Amino acid sequence: MTAALPSTEPLHLLCAGAAQGIVKAVQAEFTHRTGAGISGRFGAVGALREALQTGQPCDVMIVTAGMIDELCQAFALRADSRASLGRVRTGVAVCRDALQPAIDTPAALKAALQAARAIYFPDPLRATAGIHFAAVMTELGIHAELQARFRSFPNGATAMREMAADGAAGLIGCTQVSEILYTDGVDLVGPLPAPFELSTLYSAAICTASTRPALAQQFIEMLCGSGSLALREVSGYVVAQRNTVVT
Repeated sequence: MTAALPSTEPLHLLCAGAAQGIVKAVQAEFTHRTGAGISGRFGAVGALREALQTGQPCDVMIVTAGMIDELCQAFALRADSRASLGRVRTGVAVCRDALQPAIDTPAALKAALQAARAIYFPDPLRATAGIHFAAVMTELGIHAELQARFRSFPNGATAMREMAADGAAGLIGCTQVSEILYTDGVDLVGPLPAPFELSTLYSAAICTASTRPALAQQFIEMLCGSGSLALREVSGYVVAQRNTVVT
């Protein structure tokens, strides 16, 4: 592949927090190959859709496959450019080296949440994991009971950083596994138990308004191609080629 000419203008991304770690892991190599930097906004997928629709600069969007579909149908993204990163599960975390509670059944998860001093999770209105986790607590019948202990943040990465910064005993958090694995100071306990398990497929596509589609395509190939397979798997992804669940 021929490298793009160096550019002083960075490639603009709107990227779900679940993919932030992978983007940052390939950023240096992308810049080395192309001469272009990356300017990324990372956060809840609902907020990213709003940013795209209000005209925030975007060359590549990386969000849930369902939202990619929606935006391709609206001609905001190029359908011929879409590629899958893989599927990410929603998981439970505690502070580094803290006692890990049992969460393998709905009853165990309910008990762990009721015992927590504070509960950290992403935006329950616009973040994929936050919306789902709020629904789980409602189904368990403990949402109202625990509301005073909620600590919600715009995205899962921020929620995990804040939990790690608190560092006290008795904290518990929930977000996408990839965000947990990339946050220093927290440990992954495990995925949400059945019937609450959530597996979300993430994809990337070029924005139709991009003025540098060739450069954007290079980035998507680096992010979603075979060269990043091992990185994605260690980051908590199940690769898209073996993916059967789309949320």
